[in-house]
Amino acid sequence: MTIHSLSKTCDKIIFSIFFKSHAKALRNFLFYKYGNKDQADDITQEAFIKLWQNCAAVPIEKAKSYIYTIANNSSLNEIAHQKVVLQYEKNFVGHDNTNETPEFILEEKQFKSKLLKSIENLKETQRVAFLMHRIDGKKYSEIAAELNISVKAVEKRIHLALIELRKEIDMIK
Repeated sequence: MTIHSLSKTCDKIIFSIFFKSHAKALRNFLFYKYGNKDQADDITQEAFIKLWQNCAAVPIEKAKSYIYTIANNSSLNEIAHQKVVLQYEKNFVGHDNTNETPEFILEEKQFKSKLLKSIENLKETQRVAFLMHRIDGKKYSEIAAELNISVKAVEKRIHLALIELRKEIDMIK
């Protein structure tokens, strides 16, 4: 790999041509695969932004593979997030609320909303590890293997996520 081939991706004209020739196909791929047009548009844009941000490290010959990998991973992350949201909602729908006051129900809904927002606001690395452990029930070693990091890194990410969530919950009270 030469320095010249690395810099091609950073050339605005070459990048623009690359974008015009691959953006629609990538968006269609995401739309067909995941069935959400708005999400496909957003993730396509994010993939090209990441390519531009890392243009010096991605040769133009590998740029197509790079954007498809980024887009696919982003879509899978979004699906995992939606799965968490649905699982969370499912756990709290259908509770016997006959003994609960309307004020309690309102406070509970507000708290759930704030908790979900707090989870969304975690750094992506912390959020992914935290949700994989708490929602998917995966062991630290399984998470480490999936994310290609050490078990200690998983422990640290989850620990930091818990610290952030505790701060947010203390502020909510």
